[in-house]
Amino acid sequence: MLSRRGARVLLGAGAAALAALFTVSGAPLAGLPAVIASALPPSAAPAILPASWSQAPEADPERARPLTVEVLSSRPDTVTAGTALVRVALPASVEPHLVRLAADGADVTGDLRTVVLGDGGLALEGVVTGLPVGGSALVASVRGSDLSARLQVTGHPAAGPVFSGPHQEPFVCDTDGFALHGGGTLGPPLDADCSAESVVRYMYRTTGGAWEELPDRDRVPADAAETTVSTGRTVPYTVRVETGTANRAIYETAMLYTPGERSPDPWHRHAGWNGRLVFRFGGGCAGGWYVQGRSTAGVLDPGMLGRGYAVASSSLNVFGHNCNDLLAAESAAAVKERFVLSYGAPDATLGWGNSGGAYQAHQIADNHPGLLDGIVVAQSFPDVVSSVVPAVADARLLRAYARAHPDALTRERQTAVSGFGHWANIERMADSAVRLDPAGACPDRLPERERYHPEDDPDGARCELFAHTANVYGTDPDTGLPRRPLDNVGVQYGLGALLDGTLDVDAFLHLNEHIGGLDEDGRVVGERMRADPGAVAAAYRTGRVLHGGGGLADVPVVDYRAYQDDTPGGDIHQRFHSFSTRARMVATNGHADNHVMLVESRERGRFSASAPVAGRALAELDVWVDGIREREAAHPGRPRAEHVRAARPEWLVDSCWTGGPAAERVVAGQRPLTGGDPCSDAFPVHTSPRTVAGAPLSSDVLACRLRPFDATEHPADFDERQAERAAEVFADGVCDYSVPGRGQQEPAGTWLRL
Repeated sequence: MLSRRGARVLLGAGAAALAALFTVSGAPLAGLPAVIASALPPSAAPAILPASWSQAPEADPERARPLTVEVLSSRPDTVTAGTALVRVALPASVEPHLVRLAADGADVTGDLRTVVLGDGGLALEGVVTGLPVGGSALVASVRGSDLSARLQVTGHPAAGPVFSGPHQEPFVCDTDGFALHGGGTLGPPLDADCSAESVVRYMYRTTGGAWEELPDRDRVPADAAETTVSTGRTVPYTVRVETGTANRAIYETAMLYTPGERSPDPWHRHAGWNGRLVFRFGGGCAGGWYVQGRSTAGVLDPGMLGRGYAVASSSLNVFGHNCNDLLAAESAAAVKERFVLSYGAPDATLGWGNSGGAYQAHQIADNHPGLLDGIVVAQSFPDVVSSVVPAVADARLLRAYARAHPDALTRERQTAVSGFGHWANIERMADSAVRLDPAGACPDRLPERERYHPEDDPDGARCELFAHTANVYGTDPDTGLPRRPLDNVGVQYGLGALLDGTLDVDAFLHLNEHIGGLDEDGRVVGERMRADPGAVAAAYRTGRVLHGGGGLADVPVVDYRAYQDDTPGGDIHQRFHSFSTRARMVATNGHADNHVMLVESRERGRFSASAPVAGRALAELDVWVDGIREREAAHPGRPRAEHVRAARPEWLVDSCWTGGPAAERVVAGQRPLTGGDPCSDAFPVHTSPRTVAGAPLSSDVLACRLRPFDATEHPADFDERQAERAAEVFADGVCDYSVPGRGQQEPAGTWLRL
């Protein structure tokens, strides 16, 4: 059977519960046959042209291909557990039976099978096991010929690490507390790396909309629903769920499975699978350290499975368990590798993440291109270190200032200084600074005896962000404390409020004189925060500050937001952050043609693949990704950005839904700070304390460049006394946001390893 590449997969009629919700851009539906040879995933390394190869004289020059060796299940330098799905592509003149493949010197030809590729060429594919930790080689040769091809492979342990640096200790295993679908748990860990045997369960969706365990994997229950997937095929709503461990994470994968089908492998695609994988990323942050995690972001998603998507997630891809995007990327790579080994390479992998899940989707797409082909994010931030951390730290400082000086600023003036939508956001954001307190948010399962205490156990586990990411930022050799890229020296808090007349000069100076900073234990102190220069450089160099010029430069991004700026009790998810991400993409790439914003009210909105707007966004993203590949195949020499722009579906354009439950869609280009467009008028874009202080919309300056305070050049008017006082308050200088920050630099590359 021939494999098919690039076949358009569009949303079909769907299950009865979804049929009325979606009409997707694109051509009519077409059924897809089972796939035998999977398309080479973008994450695999390019083929290596052997020096000994030469084109056969009788071969058509337009169709000639070299002998190549490729790893399909991962990049060849990130193989884990000694196992890889391998392809040997053959020149037209070479018969398959003449080819031999050696792995680390051992003949593994017997593990291969002949497959036909989408262009009619032949290849050998197979799952190769026993690859060692460290370097080895896959070598293909042709009997009776000097034709050969060699691919260097780097192996890593099944539990990692691969590129995120040394494992964090202590680390609490959660296999015994991880609930399996259908009942029970994964059981006690098998080793110190929290490993567990994989478990496969079969579930089904009842006609009443509930999930139940399949009593017999070879029979469809009488009360099982049916679903029509995006290829147009109607299948029983029965699902195979696999749960196991990889990279010290607990992972889950789910896919429609028709009872009686053969067990999955990379060469026989299940009838209900539309060829796409959705990787779900979970939110949170505070408390996300030292644990394996007792949940994933969920894989039994009716809005995804019902349309034929496979779904994957892992416990270390939930920021509430692991607030470290680099470790999250490594875990996603390991889980996707396991998926490909079981099912074959997906035609596309789409990221789906809310809040802390959006961090992951943004940064994995940018820093590890090839893992995700498109993303849908919700309640998004660009990243943790440059967008959230300064905002919550400043909110804590502003709250402490207001409490210490109750007569200094009214709530209206505090709100003006903060830039937030209303005063309650200061309280809410200040509480979120608990992630900077080493004793503030420890997981319940981390024993008290192992936790940091400033007097009783100063060497204990610090439950805070920068200790959790010490592999990136390093530790101070003298104190053992994690280095921090956290700085507010020179920040003119309330500058915008001063210039618009909300604050007078004396109030402005008093605020900046007493605002202070957070010490290494997250306590408010009189001194401002001074970033460690090495930590600042590392944040930029390694991509912890989202850059936007790596893989994110040409990956489609749909930014969905249920508006929360005006939540009565305050909320951390400010709409401003979506515009920060876009500003970075524009600054880096000259455009943001691959970035779409959709916003609706929190009362109406829901980030669910079954919801009208978010679910439609996923389906349209699928069409977009497919269209890009079609255009690349038809016009391989053109810039990818051109294909991205041309392939974007008409429905995917900046929009908002205004009004009540029967809200109407408004299509409008959105201007964040000036307003004047219908969407920004309906859903105002507020800012942050740093933006009020003059920082750019991109919010990507960790430590500003300083220039001496000069009252004669300041945009506000100071009398002589005020000028002298201001020079003392800003003795180190004031931020000059017209130039890059201290240590601000381009990332060192993608797929970096620590």
